[in-house]
Amino acid sequence: MTAPDPKADLLRYLQDAREALFWKLDGLSEYDVRRPLTPTGTNLLGLVKHTAGVELGYFGDTFGRPFFAEDPPPWWYTRDAAPNADMWATADESREDITGLYRRAWEHADGTIAALPLEATGRVPWWPEERREATLHHILVRVIADTSRHAGHADIVRELIDGAVGLTQGKDSMPPGDRAMWETHRHRLEEAARAADKTV
Repeated sequence: MTAPDPKADLLRYLQDAREALFWKLDGLSEYDVRRPLTPTGTNLLGLVKHTAGVELGYFGDTFGRPFFAEDPPPWWYTRDAAPNADMWATADESREDITGLYRRAWEHADGTIAALPLEATGRVPWWPEERREATLHHILVRVIADTSRHAGHADIVRELIDGAVGLTQGKDSMPPGDRAMWETHRHRLEEAARAADKTV
């Protein structure tokens, strides 16, 4: 039996989370990938844009490998950026622009991960000075957690749009059941919630 490769394990989990998030855009209109479905504006294309930025920052700037050497886009953490500019797509930013950026972010990040040992130390420019130093291992774990969290957001947003559920294409990780079964299940949960809260 070969010895486990911790870097390969971490990269596999990161790639799984990337693909889960990316897949949530499939088959949707321009409106549906952009429309805000929570009071704070959470939307699918914005989640992809944000996560691209996370990877470019943590695996780029942190380790002296900036992706935007010159002329970063207006939303790239500048003083002139609109509020939460990395969390939504303007009408002028195409889906292809943002998904293409995310794929290039993967390649850039994977290059950093391949080039450095897990013990390599970088400096996160936007963290407080006293804790800016972080290892590649720490950054990988952080980005996996962040990407997985946003993939979970995307799960819920996509279900709100058209009822589509599942982890990735061909691997939905859902128990069997048709729409009627899920409606019955949801009704059961609603009844239990009302029974538990006597004020409803």
